[in-house]
Amino acid sequence: MHSTPLCQAPASEIRSPKSVFPRGAIDSHAHVCGPAFQYPYAQERIYTPPDASLEDYRSLLKMLGVDRAVLVQPSVYGIDNRALIDALKTAPDHLRGIAVLPLDSKIVKDSELEQLHAAGVRGLRCNLVDVADPSSGLPIQALTNLAQRIAPLGWHLELLMHVNEYPNLATIFAHFPVDLVFGHFGYCHAKHGVHNAGFQGLLSLMKEQRAWVKMTGPYRISAQSADAMKTGAIADLYADMRPFNDAVLAANPKQLVWGSDWPHVMVKNTMPHDADLCDLFGEWVSDSHLRQAILVNNPAMLYDFH
Repeated sequence: MHSTPLCQAPASEIRSPKSVFPRGAIDSHAHVCGPAFQYPYAQERIYTPPDASLEDYRSLLKMLGVDRAVLVQPSVYGIDNRALIDALKTAPDHLRGIAVLPLDSKIVKDSELEQLHAAGVRGLRCNLVDVADPSSGLPIQALTNLAQRIAPLGWHLELLMHVNEYPNLATIFAHFPVDLVFGHFGYCHAKHGVHNAGFQGLLSLMKEQRAWVKMTGPYRISAQSADAMKTGAIADLYADMRPFNDAVLAANPKQLVWGSDWPHVMVKNTMPHDADLCDLFGEWVSDSHLRQAILVNNPAMLYDFH
């Protein structure tokens, strides 16, 4: 038996958010995991998720009042995209995907890219957390080579990385061949603050329309936990992340998308409830026009929803 730790399961309480999302809303970041007997996890994984099936996720979307979604290949599957592709095929009009392929673009075949595109994939994800060494820099040449391969398809590259570790972020990606998407507000922990050089570099890339930011996973980079909700005030939830929310909104709201990050793998403290995360977005983004842009218009363009 594999010895990697088993993750918490997502909250099971059936509860819809008080905040009503607009028609056509898109969850731009979620994962499907399992069933493990059908889609076995990679041996080199660092965690083991409980099964979080497509059926479970569909139930969640109905509970949240979200119409469409983007499924992102989780790291537990490595470069085996079968679970992702099979899920996308069930609802081609309502689902898009972000796949994972080898960083060495020479290994990737054109036919594989074309098959992924036909299935609904619109980008590739590169997980650079705990992989790249900030002291030695990013594998920028390999990333550039991969980007050049996917550029003709109109795809983007999604980076999971701690932007605070790269103070020259804006310079590094100044002339990158495709759009970049940064998960979890750039994965910059709240303790670093919005004036951190790497986060400021991310804001610069947003202003130049070279980077998108996913307003996802505030619980991953907050010093607080969902226990704050015991007060009953949604504004108290992950309050130290509010300045990051306000900063990306001020930088360029046209480069923002929102996602649930379900099933919230590798949460070490209190598991958040998705209804609370929806309500928190409603608290942080109260303007109806901005909500329409971030939940519907922006992701429809980025992920090629028709």
